[in-house]
Amino acid sequence: MENAHKRKKQPEIVRRALLDHAARLAAAQGLAAVTVQAVADAAGVTKGGFIHHFPSKQALIDAVFQELLDAIDRELDERIAADPEPYGSFTRAYVEAVFRVGVEGGGGPWAPLSILMLTDADLRALWVDWFQARFERHRATDSDMRHAVARLAADGIWLADLATMALPDRQQLRAELLEMTRRPS
Repeated sequence: MENAHKRKKQPEIVRRALLDHAARLAAAQGLAAVTVQAVADAAGVTKGGFIHHFPSKQALIDAVFQELLDAIDRELDERIAADPEPYGSFTRAYVEAVFRVGVEGGGGPWAPLSILMLTDADLRALWVDWFQARFERHRATDSDMRHAVARLAADGIWLADLATMALPDRQQLRAELLEMTRRPS
């Protein structure tokens, strides 16, 4: 860091490093481990460099959380766009995303999101706002009570995977939840 003032300024790379290190720290050690000094050190910048990009620890945490929500948004939108049946497409995308994360392990963007959301009331409120906005966008296709049950069950599977809890036949669970997203006969 002594040569920080001599190196070429690359603000986007520095910002990205701060976000990535904050997410890693939160996932590995919890939100309390995300301090200005710890993130600045991990990213190889001064505290002043940190403050240049994020005026506070909370601003950094909010930015990490928003990036995670954006990643989930993109994944859901891709799945919805590829689904030929609009009815229940948001719920199917949600269920499929949860099961993909469980199979891949490590939790993808959902793991640090879960940890951050579970430990911080403000982030839980952001999650609720995000989910409500997503639901409003898809109310016409995904408001059936069976869709709500499938999404809530998927949330339970997400948390079980996060805790590395053994689940009964994952393929059958997935198939049952996806069946709940189809039009009743």
